[in-house]
Amino acid sequence: MQQGLYIGRSNECIERSSKNATELSLIARGDGTEVMIQEIKSGENIFMTPGDISELMEFVYILDGEIVYEKDGTDIVLKNGDYFYVYHLKETVHFKVNRDVKILYVTTQPLFHCLSKRIEDLKEIALKSQKKDLYTHNHGDRVKDYSVAMASKLGLSKESVENIAFASLFHDIGKINVPDEILQKPGRLTAEEMELIKKHPIDGAKMVKDTYYEKITKIILEHHERLDGSGYPYGLMGYEISIEAKIIAVADTFDAMITDRPYRKAVSPSDALDELKILGGIHYDEKVVDALREVLLEKGTIEDKK
Repeated sequence: MQQGLYIGRSNECIERSSKNATELSLIARGDGTEVMIQEIKSGENIFMTPGDISELMEFVYILDGEIVYEKDGTDIVLKNGDYFYVYHLKETVHFKVNRDVKILYVTTQPLFHCLSKRIEDLKEIALKSQKKDLYTHNHGDRVKDYSVAMASKLGLSKESVENIAFASLFHDIGKINVPDEILQKPGRLTAEEMELIKKHPIDGAKMVKDTYYEKITKIILEHHERLDGSGYPYGLMGYEISIEAKIIAVADTFDAMITDRPYRKAVSPSDALDELKILGGIHYDEKVVDALREVLLEKGTIEDKK
């Protein structure tokens, strides 16, 4: 992530989403915090719900318009310059929009991806790309779980872990452009078919570019690169590959090995890990493979051979 001073102009934003009677503009984000401008039409409701983490804090400042909160039978009207925030919220509260409202919305837990129509569309494409390959059902979710756990073991920053989570979900989104007969082919792929497969990281990176997820394009682009330069699409080596991509590469390969595929049967988690260890320092980062081993031991997926 870039660091330093940022200056934004009127109507500029990182990402904008319009859905139903609301428009949402993400204007700043960093270290898990997001700052947004939200415009909501009269007659709509604003709901504040308990977050996935107890430390979630959400702050709303009324820039224009009017909202109402009913408490003990009394209406509390909030207008220009008024504000409210929630912290350690235990139950859902809601506000009625009396007059078209424009608010400044700050949250300490990333939420834009939950509210953006464009991101919803990308998630739908990612789901469709998995359905094209009958052998990759829920593959993205499993890769995300492994990758986030490994990233935490390696002590990566909060932002890096967040980027890894989203890149994991979208890492194969570019396969939407690969013909079904290639994805589902039971035998070995021809050189021409393999070239089509090798395009999916580039296509996937293009699909998330210029969106809320722009910073994960590099991770998606590199998740099939290998330390010795034998990967694709660019044959990057060692330090040229981001740590986030190295993590997803290990998680992706591990999940593929323990899952039945058209061209081979699944192997056991223990055998898959042994294979990754053999390729440690050649294809995969050894520290990342070690982190996977720790994760699998904690989950009880494998037993300690010592």
